[in-house]
Amino acid sequence: MNMIDLRSDTVTHPTPKMRELMAAAPVGDDVYGDDPTILQLEAEAAKLLGKEAALFVPSGVFGNQVSVLTHTQRGQEIILGEYCHIIQHEAGSVALISNVQTRTVPDEKGELDPAEVERIIRKSNDIHVPVTGLICVETAHSTGNVASLENLEALRQVADKYHLPIHMDGARLFNAAAYLGVEGKDLAKYADSVSFCLSKGLCAPVGSLVVGTKEFIDKARRNRKVLGGGMRQAGILAAAGLEALNLRHRLKEDHENARYFGEELAKIPGITVHTDSIKINMVFFTVDRENFQGEDLVEYLKAKGILINGDDDGLFRFVTHYYITRERIDLVMKNLKEYFS
Repeated sequence: MNMIDLRSDTVTHPTPKMRELMAAAPVGDDVYGDDPTILQLEAEAAKLLGKEAALFVPSGVFGNQVSVLTHTQRGQEIILGEYCHIIQHEAGSVALISNVQTRTVPDEKGELDPAEVERIIRKSNDIHVPVTGLICVETAHSTGNVASLENLEALRQVADKYHLPIHMDGARLFNAAAYLGVEGKDLAKYADSVSFCLSKGLCAPVGSLVVGTKEFIDKARRNRKVLGGGMRQAGILAAAGLEALNLRHRLKEDHENARYFGEELAKIPGITVHTDSIKINMVFFTVDRENFQGEDLVEYLKAKGILINGDDDGLFRFVTHYYITRERIDLVMKNLKEYFS
């Protein structure tokens, strides 16, 4: 990657090894269930997360939506965080696709309060109220925070008490596991279904996986077809996915680079870094400088070969990944210091 791209960890290109594996991948027709590379990826993903089966899907949004659709019935209510990806960044898909109502609770720190979740579960048989059908959790969270194992266990206990399934949006599941110093299966065990991305921080060009029981995945496979997600010789993508799973072992490097980046940014007068939120590969910060215009900074850095997103209500986010080395961070810092001097 020639440009230094800090917009997200979705911008990564396939590694040279990935491209070689993709070119040589044995393929079949995945809708018929005879693509050997897809089957290998799904088996590996299920084993890795301690589940019975897995399903390859085109994207993280697709993984979440097919999971909600499979778990719920029309008119039910699902409980989830007010800042989670399903609420904030999936274009209202659960209403459009699953026809479910959403009920949100605070989650700005990346965790749902088990007591609050239990409070709002619909316990009445009154025909006037919706039926709670699902609890959704997200880790690592869009805010960069990571739910503790204790929090996930407490939510599991609440769900079991009321016989409710849990879906885990684990788009950056392996980042969360790396931060906690555990394996992905240590997080996945608290959920009935888990979706995770191969294209966020793991360099795969396309794809996510959903894991769960064999019965759940069989139903989800039918729903994938309903939603138009059945693919043919998708083993070319699965080959990249298999290598992406190997790259989960280097995510700590991205986390360390993010902390380094945050420490350096904090040295610039007028920049306030949310250091408490640097848990994975994201650095959040605000700028308090006279006459500062966020779009001006975006254009300035773009002219220097550095891509960033504009601010969201004053909050900026830089994301480290495979192609953001210490040397590149230092180059970004050099340009930022020049801009703010």
